[in-house]
Amino acid sequence: MSAAPPEGIDELLAASRGLLGVVARSLAPALEDVTVPQFRLIVLVTALGPTRSGDLAERLAVGPSTLTRNVDRLVADGWVERLPSSESRREVLVGATDQGRALVADVMERRRTEIVGLLASLPDEDRASVFAGAAVLRRAMHEPLLEEISAFGG
Repeated sequence: MSAAPPEGIDELLAASRGLLGVVARSLAPALEDVTVPQFRLIVLVTALGPTRSGDLAERLAVGPSTLTRNVDRLVADGWVERLPSSESRREVLVGATDQGRALVADVMERRRTEIVGLLASLPDEDRASVFAGAAVLRRAMHEPLLEEISAFGG
């Protein structure tokens, strides 16, 4: 028999549903042009800069052939580009184009605007609690901040 769930888990589950709604609304316009896995790839190369295909496949937990198919589609549509590596002529890097960076910036700005609006309605002490709890949860999920991503191996 399994142990009872921790107190407050239902609150966290409800909050995660709410955040999923924010994410879905911010991402909806982009999904007219790219899939969610393709968007994740564009986000990654936007944050990291030009990145080796093998590193991208590993970070995205996909096989090399899946990554290649996604990159092919994204190159054809102008979201990413293949670039030569300065370290090896055999190695090809994948980088975001201006169009890809603009797509990511647009989605993130919509998301940021909605979250800032939600937080504005909270008393200062509740807002501080939300930030502290989010930081703890982010670290538990091993999710780096954007400024930490390039140091994280990019």
